[in-house]
Amino acid sequence: MKIAAIQSSETWQIRHEVMWPDQPFEFVQLTEDNSGLHFGAFSNEKLVSVVSCFITDKELQFRKLATLESFQGQGIASKLLLYVFDLAKEKELNKIWCNARSNKKQFYEKFGMIDTHKTFTKAEQEFTIMEILL
Repeated sequence: MKIAAIQSSETWQIRHEVMWPDQPFEFVQLTEDNSGLHFGAFSNEKLVSVVSCFITDKELQFRKLATLESFQGQGIASKLLLYVFDLAKEKELNKIWCNARSNKKQFYEKFGMIDTHKTFTKAEQEFTIMEILL
């Protein structure tokens, strides 16, 4: 597996297929994508997992962490997330945070992220804000 920087447009298909298949394709295209950093995990040259990062005021928010279903359960998203954590440390940031789907918060807790109990709903999905101070 290889992790590399990618273009925002390269994240859209996996975002749509994995996270929001019932929404229009445009739903996964973020207005702030042009200002973000985007990374992909490749298995045998095939893009199988993506994440987008946005840095503001010494904080990194990662969004749209998604792995193709046939590649889930292999630790690929975990490696991609550790890559993001290393990036935040290299840039000497103070905090990493995300809007996690409530049913996925245990995944983020494995990385030391804490549930802030600030919740919201988007397109009938429940989210909670998770964070870790560096």
